[in-house]
Amino acid sequence: MQFAATTRAQQGTGASRRMRITGKTPGIVYGAGEQPQLIEMDHNAIFHALKKEVFHSSVLDLDVDGKTTKVVLRDVQYHPFKPQILHVDFQRVDDKTKIEMRVPLHFEGADNSVAVKEDKCTVTPLIHELAVVCMPAHLPENIVVDLSGLTVKSALGLNNLVKMPYGVKAVVRGSNKNPALVSIKLPEVAPAEGAAPAPAAPAKKGKK
Repeated sequence: MQFAATTRAQQGTGASRRMRITGKTPGIVYGAGEQPQLIEMDHNAIFHALKKEVFHSSVLDLDVDGKTTKVVLRDVQYHPFKPQILHVDFQRVDDKTKIEMRVPLHFEGADNSVAVKEDKCTVTPLIHELAVVCMPAHLPENIVVDLSGLTVKSALGLNNLVKMPYGVKAVVRGSNKNPALVSIKLPEVAPAEGAAPAPAAPAKKGKK
């Protein structure tokens, strides 16, 4: 995905405020052993780009004054209550250095599984994105989690449900190295029609 920006010479709070008034958004490009570069972008263009999932999880072609650089999105600062982007950070990448990114998980096939079709279970995703490390060329836009083989007895951990793409390794921090990706809830059993209600517990007598 390609995105355009221009170099900005001024920096500081006052300069950034004046830039936003003119419909521009300040940003910075850093990394890959080069000096940080201050940039500015069209606010509406970056605002709509940030709504796309792929913009957050892909290697981007950032065109700055006609020169294209491979970057990934690292940070976005939003206005606390206005629909406005205040600042955007990009990190340069090269084809010889691995990067760590968070990639969306796309859950598919649950409605065709035995757990849902036959046992009428409710399947709920617990994790919606996954940290991965890989070379930039192997970075996937998303990772598909196939739930079509799910049963009430299925193991629900990351290692059981996900086949990682070639060259991509999941990054799991903490003591649980195989976190559950989904939960399965069995349907509630309704009382049989015509069944007598359970007798009420006798009221306790107070002390005289």
